[in-house]
Amino acid sequence: MKLFDVYPLFDVNIVKGKGCRVWDDQGQEYLDLYGGHAVISIGHSHPHYIEKVTEQLSKLGFYSNSVINTLQQQLAERLGRISGYDDYQLFLINSGAEANENALKLASFTNGRTRVLSAAKAFHGRTSLAVEVTNNPKIIAPINDNGHVTYLPLNDLAAWESELAKGDVCAVILECIQGVGGIQLATAEFAQGLQAACKKYGTVLICDEIQCGYGRSGKFFAHQWLGIRPDMITVAKGIANGFPMGGVLISPEFKPVYGQLGTTFGGNHLACAAALAVLDVFEQEQLVENARQVGDYLMGRLADCANSAVYGTMIKAVRGRGLMIGIDLDCPHAEVRKPLIFKEHCFTGCAGQNILRLLPPLCLTKADADEFIEKLDTTLKNKANS
Repeated sequence: MKLFDVYPLFDVNIVKGKGCRVWDDQGQEYLDLYGGHAVISIGHSHPHYIEKVTEQLSKLGFYSNSVINTLQQQLAERLGRISGYDDYQLFLINSGAEANENALKLASFTNGRTRVLSAAKAFHGRTSLAVEVTNNPKIIAPINDNGHVTYLPLNDLAAWESELAKGDVCAVILECIQGVGGIQLATAEFAQGLQAACKKYGTVLICDEIQCGYGRSGKFFAHQWLGIRPDMITVAKGIANGFPMGGVLISPEFKPVYGQLGTTFGGNHLACAAALAVLDVFEQEQLVENARQVGDYLMGRLADCANSAVYGTMIKAVRGRGLMIGIDLDCPHAEVRKPLIFKEHCFTGCAGQNILRLLPPLCLTKADADEFIEKLDTTLKNKANS
């Protein structure tokens, strides 16, 4: 049997990681500004994480959700406290797509509606409802294209208010910082107006914090920069530092019903141990604040690069918050990303046709940021002189 070939792969086999570094099977070290696609929140192979996961695995890796799991209760209490949502409820699943699926399902159970508003360039996952609210027709199969969704421009409040006023919108789903969409940021004016309109017309507001949340923006959630408090918040990626896990934070206004939602693997013992270890490290190493400080520093260094005459107009813009940063290039991103990997040994992400996307572990240091700038500087100079 062969793998189903749906991923274009770089010819690199990563076999080891430590902090913000990874190594391939040839022993080559790489600086990791990609974080396994924003998943590595506390750094690769953190000793506390290894200890806690190993300790739990030696006792019990899994049992079903038909019995009490006190680790789930501990995680709910800890996550509520550290995020500022201690009055909310937590439903645990396995991935970001599942988090969005369940949030949308719960919204529809609550108000009986079926229409959803989503932003242009949004990405919310690849399954059923999650892919239908994703603004990419290339990955929406005919069976998913059920006419539930209206896509609207980010930050065009009048357009969203006009649709909400029709009174038939089940839910609004919003990334306050778009990831796949190119690090586009929602404004506070838009977010606050949208929340008010949702409340006025009985629509559920869901903030998708799967990529931009869990400390990455320099606050625990990206929407906390905008002065709003959504009805539901979806999380995954950084929640367990690479162990598959997702969750929905649910307002106390939603009342649970037995059997309404369910999962086999979600919230299992090993996943909860991993997630609790992540929160331990967040608090012990102040990683949310580190993301803000180092992110500001890196954004400043990148702004200097953008203003440098050395590269001409190669860097058109720099956007982001914390350690979620987009670099707009005047060329296809592959022309910069590939030499960064294969010559400078540094991983980054990408978005669209011409955007480098930086999603490093939240333990990135200013020295790491300086090293990345040196690698980017060398790459851009080589391109300018070629």
